[in-house]
This record gives sequence, structure tokens and C-alpha cells, in this order.
Amino acid sequence: MSTATTSTSSTGRTFFGHPGALASLFSVEMWERFSFYGMQGLLAYYMYYSATEGGLGMDQGLALSLVGAYGGAVYLSTILGAWLSDRLFGSERVLFFSAIAIMLGHIGLALLPGYIGLIVGLILVAVGSGGLKANAVALVGSLYAKDDPRIDAGFSLFYMGVNIGGLIGPLLTGWLQVSFGFHIGFGAAAIGMAIGLGIYTAGRKKLPAGGNIPNNPLPAAERKRYVVIFAAVIVLIIAAFASKIVTPENLASTIAYVVIAASIIYFALILRSKKVDATERKQVWAFIPFYIGSAAFWALFQQQFTFIAAYSDQRLDRHLGSWEMPPSWVTSINPVFIIIFAGIFAALWTKLGKRQPHTAIKFGLALVIVGAAFLCFIPLESFAKTPLLALVGILLLCTFAELLLSPVGQAIATKLAPAAFGTQMIALFFLSVSLGTTLSGVLAGYYTPGNEIPYFIAMGGTAVVVGVAMMAATPGLKKLMGSVH
Repeated sequence: MSTATTSTSSTGRTFFGHPGALASLFSVEMWERFSFYGMQGLLAYYMYYSATEGGLGMDQGLALSLVGAYGGAVYLSTILGAWLSDRLFGSERVLFFSAIAIMLGHIGLALLPGYIGLIVGLILVAVGSGGLKANAVALVGSLYAKDDPRIDAGFSLFYMGVNIGGLIGPLLTGWLQVSFGFHIGFGAAAIGMAIGLGIYTAGRKKLPAGGNIPNNPLPAAERKRYVVIFAAVIVLIIAAFASKIVTPENLASTIAYVVIAASIIYFALILRSKKVDATERKQVWAFIPFYIGSAAFWALFQQQFTFIAAYSDQRLDRHLGSWEMPPSWVTSINPVFIIIFAGIFAALWTKLGKRQPHTAIKFGLALVIVGAAFLCFIPLESFAKTPLLALVGILLLCTFAELLLSPVGQAIATKLAPAAFGTQMIALFFLSVSLGTTLSGVLAGYYTPGNEIPYFIAMGGTAVVVGVAMMAATPGLKKLMGSVH
């Protein structure tokens, strides 16, 4: 089953004018994001709050770095999920078992104490989320033909499901954490994932029939070799931590280097593969600037869980009358705007059809807007406490940027993917998210007393420059992409 190649029948039940199977994928992704963002909204605070406040008492700078590293590891694990799908089990089966791993991870965070629960829970959630995300996107892409003008709108609807979960999760877990403690909040994330798994299980038959067929099956004779390779990688990881080559302090930078190396290797393997024809090879080359633009965008956007999380805890005026909003609720502001505007963006792309802006223009605008959002922090440095509405406005700009890049980026990955590397091309897009998310933790460390304004100028200015360059490169990218828009 290659992505974005299946022409959808016009008959049968639809989902807002899209293939009916989109509803099942919308649901499982919504509940997975409910559990993930519900957990991640608490994660930094759980790490750096003191033991008397229910946390682990970690240094705040280290905690923010680890949150970024963890987010990067989640997206890095999409490589494993994509490989298992393309070579062994197919997208649908990998998605199903990934959902089970996520649920078990949240249970571990809820029930196991201290660092044991943190390590076991986060590993299971990271591996499961990586497997689910790549394959959910692949299955959405498989519902449309490559030239179907509904595909960007379909991904925007899918993305709205992501953000319904992203809205409700932090609100519930944040309230439970303030009222009953961190572990009760993590328990709610586990229950949410269990609900999503149950709904998805009931609707599995509605998905494309080819969902359990790998795109590029691994010959039986080669399987033992790959078992040895995977075992060696696990031993290498354990040895790196045991020998303190990799430590909590350098984990974020280590993951960044691993992601860069993995991306280069992946691009080289795809470009050199005999299963990729000349047209597909040009399209893979065209995808590289989108990868770079995506990484730059997420390095800023994902600071919602690093710099902005700490900023919301310490610099933001969260009082609504006499009541103070939990800091984790700030995580739900962006999903509110996504829910409001995702349908509008989807309708706009549907109405414009082939007249809509080229993907490179959308990417460039996204980078310019997210850069402008960071520049908006500069005048707020004169306030003792940042007004809540000011941060809401900044996050609204981030939302517009996200809607121009994230669903569109997932869609372009499916449209530019060679047939033999369908899910793995999507994993490459998520590797760009992994790199950006990891950098969001690394960069947050530079937001220090006295360096606030230079920080915002560097972050925002760089994004604007990259965005303008992306738009300027549009004519050349059009030639490489051919008929893909």
C-alpha cells in the first residue's frame, strides 16, 4: 500500500465530504493526542517541581532540555514504526500495537514511582507514539489519489482531531494535577488512550484493505540479520548510558546529532535505491528544503513545552479574577485556535483547489509568521508580569503558522513519497519535527536573565530569513516536483 495513490470511490458514507475511513483515523489520533499532550503538559513541571510539590526536584534548565530531547525522541521513533510498516507488518497493524504501547506507558507513569516510572513510561509512550503517528499519516494519505485536490483539506480535518485531543488533554490532566497530584493526571492520560484504542479497534474494518500489506516486504532470509542489528543498537544505547558517554545533560544534543545523521542516511538510501525511478528521485530532492524548513519551524513552535512552559509558570499573569489558571492550561490555547481555524483553512484549500498557493509558499509564510510571533515577546519584557491576552495573541500567530505548515507538510510527504518508501518518507518528515523539537529544548537554555531580547531577536529573525528564502526557492522547487503541487 503506497501512500496517496489510492483513488477513493465517490460512493458510500463520507466524513465531511472525505472518505469515511478518515473518521476512524481522526478518532484514534484525537485520543492519542489527548493522552500525549495531557502528559506532556505536566512533564516539565513534574521534573522541576520540588518533592514537596509532588515533583522530582530536577534543575529547571535540565528539565526543559530533557523535555525537548524527549519530544525529539518521540518523533525519532517514527523511523522504527515506519520501517516495521513498510518492511514487515503494514501500517494498520503497527498502528494498533503502537496504541497499546502508548496506553501501557501512561499506566507506568501513573503507577510506578519516581524516576523508574518516568523512564519506563516515557520509553513506552515514545516508541508507541512514533509508531502511531507515521502510520496514521500514511493511512490518511492512502485514502486519496496523488492528484486529489482534497488531500490538504483532508489532512487539515485530521489535524483538527489531533488538536481536539490536544485541547482537552492538558485541561483535564492539569486540573487533576493541581487537585490530586501528578500521578492522577497521568492516570487520566492512560484512560483516554484506552478509550481511543477501544474506538479504533471497533472501526479497524473500515480502513483500506491494503493496510496490513507492507510496501517493501523484507525477505525471510534477511530477517535474522535485522534482528541482530536491532539487538546491537539496543546494546549500544545501554552501553552509552552505562558508560556515561550519554548523560541527561548532553542527551538533547546527542539526539540532535543522531537525528541529523539518520536523516542523511535515510535520504541517501532512498535516493540511491533501484526501486526509485528518475521522477521519484527528483521529488525526493525537492523534499529536502521542506525538511529544513520544517525543522526550523518546529524549533520555535515546540518551545511551547520548554521555554513557554517555564515562562507561563513564572512570568505570565494567569489570574482570572481571584482564580489562578494552572500553567499547564496554556498548552490548550493553541488547540483551541486549531479547532476554530482548521476547518476554515481546510475549506479554503478545497475552494481554491489547484489555484491555492504552492506548498513552498505556505511553508515560507509559516516561518515568517512564527518568527514574527517570537519578535512579539520583545515589548513584553517591560512588563513585570505578561498579560494573558498578549500570550494568547502570540499563540494565535503560532497557530496560523502551524496550519500553513504541519498538515501541509504531512500531505507533501505523502505526495512526494516514492512508492517503495511510502511510510518511511513520512518518517523523514517526522524526523524534521524530531530535530526541531530537540532543538527547542537546547535553544530554551539560552533564555537566561539579561539575554531575553537577544534571544527573541535571534529566534524570530532566523525564522523570518529562512521563510523568505523558502518562498524565493519556489520556482526551482516547482521544476523538481513536477505535477505535485
